[in-house]
Amino acid sequence: VLTYFSTILGMILLVWLLLYIGVTAFFVKKKFQKDLLESAANSRTTGVLADAVTNVLNVKMFASQAREFSYFADATDIEEKRRRDAWYFQNLQFMFQGYFIAIFELVGIFAAVSLWLNGSISAGTIVLMQIYIFTSFEVGWNIGRNFTRVMRAFAEAKEMVDIFEKPIAVSDPKQPEECRIRKGEIEIKQISFTYGKGSKVFRDFSLRVKAGEKVGLVGPSGSGKSTITKLLLRFADVQSGEILIDGQNIAHIRQNDLRSQIAYVPQDPILFHRTLIENIRYARPDAADKDVIRAAKLAHADEFISLFPQGYDTLVGERGIKLSGGERQRVAIARAILKDAPILALDEATSSLDSESEMYIQDALAKLMKKRTTIVIAHRLSTIMQMDRIVVIEGGRIVEQGKHKELLKVKQGRYQKLWEIQAGGFATA
Repeated sequence: VLTYFSTILGMILLVWLLLYIGVTAFFVKKKFQKDLLESAANSRTTGVLADAVTNVLNVKMFASQAREFSYFADATDIEEKRRRDAWYFQNLQFMFQGYFIAIFELVGIFAAVSLWLNGSISAGTIVLMQIYIFTSFEVGWNIGRNFTRVMRAFAEAKEMVDIFEKPIAVSDPKQPEECRIRKGEIEIKQISFTYGKGSKVFRDFSLRVKAGEKVGLVGPSGSGKSTITKLLLRFADVQSGEILIDGQNIAHIRQNDLRSQIAYVPQDPILFHRTLIENIRYARPDAADKDVIRAAKLAHADEFISLFPQGYDTLVGERGIKLSGGERQRVAIARAILKDAPILALDEATSSLDSESEMYIQDALAKLMKKRTTIVIAHRLSTIMQMDRIVVIEGGRIVEQGKHKELLKVKQGRYQKLWEIQAGGFATA
């Protein structure tokens, strides 16, 4: 419209708008980098705080409150500097935009007055130009502010988006097979597996567990024992080879279908901040109260649960913090008993129990293991003495296997050495 009355004034407004948008885009791009740094610093501050709160017991044990305060102060100082830097740069942007508007106002009025004095435009055109100038100022200013807000929101969301864009490590097949797991025969065939970019855990590793067989896995830390259960549950996928259960490749069925057939007790069980009965029933939501209590009694969890004033309605706290490690493990074992799956995987399931409790739990586990394929990982060899077969793993390969008494007869054998250490090897020290 302005060009219709004066080509010169219209071109001046157009050039100014293009320059203004270009300068705004330049500042917004630079500001985005500073917002990313500020967002990263904010995430680090939150992480340091969460880490200190989670490890509050360590902070108390090592009397390191002052050190943690200093560590947190350093994190907040960095965040404050980056936030201040971003804020100063934003003010610099607004200052330049303000100067740009002022310069245009001066240039535009000078050009309009000059044209009016020459008789090229009327006084009404000057008024019209002022209306468009102020309208353009408002729109341009809001565009700059909104661009800044949008880019700041992008910067804050970037970390979340990066997580969402990471490829899923373990996914269900597009056309999953119907789960045919019934007996629980496990066959691990020439698998190779590596965690991330680390060293290989397994290379052409094979193991067969018959249906109903009880197998104990022993070996030094880092030999790959717990990795076997993770691969069996598909918490991770093998790079080559395959794992079959009842002849069916576990990668060809849904993860939920697979895990519904395996009762797993981890080394450090984590509970929900719910009641004890809810935590045990989590294995089978439709279980009746009497079934939950029966499972708790078999796991010898009822003994300590009955001592609580609220009994099975006692809240266990976040991650089960109100219970001892042994009590959490008994609840986890009760869940496994209640699940009643054909395959049972125990990863150091009795590591936090005293000798007397372990004896009771072993009695419960002996009943639970009947007619179930069982894989037991244990450093305490007393836990696996009665297994049908003991497999000694070292360096990602099987070095020995057999029954407890058979392995003890192997002179200079790895299992015999481990047994001697645990049976009294430290007594002479």
